[in-house]
Amino acid sequence: MIRGLLSLIINLLIILILVHAIGSWIPKVRESRFYETLDRLVSPLLDPVRKVIPPQAGIDFSPMIVLLLLYLIKHMLRL
Repeated sequence: MIRGLLSLIINLLIILILVHAIGSWIPKVRESRFYETLDRLVSPLLDPVRKVIPPQAGIDFSPMIVLLLLYLIKHMLRL
């Protein structure tokens, strides 16, 4: 039960981060209310990574690092 819920939460976070990263490439999407809400949900996960590894030459690596950490957590917990 708890494993299933934790797996669901991690999968949802992975999807939200992917949608956030892809949406950041599209100006019309970035200006939408949907993206603003999504940004409020995802930024607390990405901001600590951005403080350690700031965007380089306009490329933000924080989504990739957070995704890697989430997959690592899933693997370690065998979810």
